[in-house]
Amino acid sequence: MTEFGYFLSCEEFTPEQLLDQARRAADAGFTRLAISDHFHPWNDAQGSSPFVWSMIGALSQTVDLPVTTLVTCPTTRLHPAITAQAAATSSVLLNDRFTLGVGTGEALNEHVLGDSWPRHAERSDMLEESVEVMRKLFTGDLVNYQGRYYTVDNARLYTVPRTPPPVYVSGFGPNAAELAGRIADGFVLMGPERELIDAFRRAGGEGKPVIGGLKVCWNSDRNQAIDTVHRLWPSEALPGELGQILPTPAHFEQASELVTRDQVAEKTPCGDDPAEHVSAIREYIDAGFDEVFIGQIGPEQDAFFANYRKTVLPALNG
Repeated sequence: MTEFGYFLSCEEFTPEQLLDQARRAADAGFTRLAISDHFHPWNDAQGSSPFVWSMIGALSQTVDLPVTTLVTCPTTRLHPAITAQAAATSSVLLNDRFTLGVGTGEALNEHVLGDSWPRHAERSDMLEESVEVMRKLFTGDLVNYQGRYYTVDNARLYTVPRTPPPVYVSGFGPNAAELAGRIADGFVLMGPERELIDAFRRAGGEGKPVIGGLKVCWNSDRNQAIDTVHRLWPSEALPGELGQILPTPAHFEQASELVTRDQVAEKTPCGDDPAEHVSAIREYIDAGFDEVFIGQIGPEQDAFFANYRKTVLPALNG
């Protein structure tokens, strides 16, 4: 049976707002939380970017829901050994209810230390090696490692959970789905693409969870909802690999000038018709997702949580 979680967007909301949303999500009947891991927002209008590992520590003291990163890049901005320590501590704080979602990242977040931004094939190799490093460290054993991309010298994690946190790999194409099937405990994708799930299953993902989600904008005025999404999240409609290669929020703002209101309205459930929201989420259920995370765009948080509690979640769980 599919579980429904709430997606905490660090790019759009302050730490205080995110903690408040986590409490409201639990009260509304969401059973899980996901949280983004960004150094920059996608554009200046979003205007926020708290450090995800600080947020997870605060969440562990705020709600009792499991937490998943969607997703962390453990290859460039943070060395996989440091990511492993952060993930292990998060799992301890959350009583083994933490899942480490990882991906190859975006230049938007990973260029900030001046590192070059490799091609996708190399980033995939780096991700595979980083997962190997992290799993060795999650054992709590002393680790020495010399790989193509990473070195670990006499490192040991002294704070480790009872069981290693699951590692889910994100992917947007068949090669990434194959990688996830080979090395991951689960698969993350943000659209209901059955062919990618099938590729993941064929590559070794049979029986493993598939998770992902979507953003919505609940508002009694549908046109206002569309305007809100068009202002805050036009990047969701950008095609191809732009999301991985553009380096700054300013570049995303320039590219997003090509995104129309109609494109936004077609891609994102907008307004207060429960049937539209339920229909969009059911696409994920029908595609075979085990967990679907929904994030509310904009300030109408009261209306979103009230109506998802009363109408949307009961329709999905009925």
